[in-house]
Amino acid sequence: MSLTRIADGLRDAGLSEREIARKTALFERASAVLEARGVDPSACFHVWVPGRIEFLGKHTDYAGGRSLLCAIERGFCVAAAPRADRAFNVVDAATGDVARLAVDALVTAPAGHWSNYPLTVARRVAVNFGSPLVGADVAFASDLPQSAGISSSSALVVAAFLVLERVNTLASRSAYRRALPTAAALAEYLGAVENGLAYGELAGERGVGTFGGSEDHTAILCAQPNALVQYSFCPVRRERSVALPPECAFIVASSGVTAEKSAAALERYNRLATLAHAGADRLRAAAGIAAASLADSVRALGPTAHERGALDALLGEAALGERLWQFAVESEEIIPAAADALEAGDLEVLGRLVDRSMWNAAAHLHNQIDETVFLARRARDLGALAASAFGAGFGGSVWALARRSDVDALARDLAADYARAFPSRAGQSELFVTSAAGGARLL
Repeated sequence: MSLTRIADGLRDAGLSEREIARKTALFERASAVLEARGVDPSACFHVWVPGRIEFLGKHTDYAGGRSLLCAIERGFCVAAAPRADRAFNVVDAATGDVARLAVDALVTAPAGHWSNYPLTVARRVAVNFGSPLVGADVAFASDLPQSAGISSSSALVVAAFLVLERVNTLASRSAYRRALPTAAALAEYLGAVENGLAYGELAGERGVGTFGGSEDHTAILCAQPNALVQYSFCPVRRERSVALPPECAFIVASSGVTAEKSAAALERYNRLATLAHAGADRLRAAAGIAAASLADSVRALGPTAHERGALDALLGEAALGERLWQFAVESEEIIPAAADALEAGDLEVLGRLVDRSMWNAAAHLHNQIDETVFLARRARDLGALAASAFGAGFGGSVWALARRSDVDALARDLAADYARAFPSRAGQSELFVTSAAGGARLL
């Protein structure tokens, strides 16, 4: 293992020297696990896959809306080596838990286990790319909090695909080149892999049971160091990149309330997607709009889409009007204005816009909990320039943007205040500081 090559790759991804040292240790741990399992170290390669912050874009991507995104300095450090057969053995280096899978269209795994994510990728690769295919021996070490809304599951999907793409040289195949010519196309495909949807000529499969979009995969693959990237979706389209002030960094505070997409939590998460799609269908019928996505319908409808009462009357159902109004305001008003404010260096306006997004999520998406509302509000009270919950909701995490000169003290005070307000959650909560980083890469 070339530690110099790994460090250089992480440096190119925008990681700080402190985080490079930490990640190097995780790569060494993952590599040691493979070597202990009899894998030749000279056959190994390494992949870095970060988690992400959804700066803005609450439940917008799967409806064709916009998001502002960045990757973070935490993620998956993956060591892998090709096999001669189709076995796909994945080991969590922290626990020793082993998933013995296969690159096979019929492979199955226990529901609710992390192995369902690499399994879904392996099954989809077998369906979409056929023979010849081989598997891999894989070990990962992650410093992402699990089920915290920071995209640990999507990061694992990306990691599994990048490994299988590498050992099978999928990018050299005509089907791959036609369907996945860019990183944005790959991100959209991997969102379809999770959801079980077809992507162009690449047939769909079971997926993992969510009705989400490809925002997470886009952030993980297309993020840029020290910047937010603005994308719209369905299809994935890059709109712009906005530099973050160099004097600023993020605090990420996990609430300690898991954001697992299973059972009742999955049903609540999927209901927001179902409302968006049902509202789009109703809007097309009521207004006579021929549009492929909710975003296209909202844009065609014009100012009426931004008036709650008018939407309720047009759609004939308050729940649909509320969902579509939140979407229109988040995607078409708040996100463009926030990116403009950031470009202009107007952090006061940025903070107010993010506050509005957070309030809309609590009041109209109904996906916030007391813990995330407290963390966002308290971070602002302590001096954060902006703060918001992010991800699917119903638990998860909050980000806060602060000046680097203040960030450590603010994080310390926020953690102490949260422990006093929610003592039963404090043991499961985690706060860390991160810069905006670049996307996933082979090292």
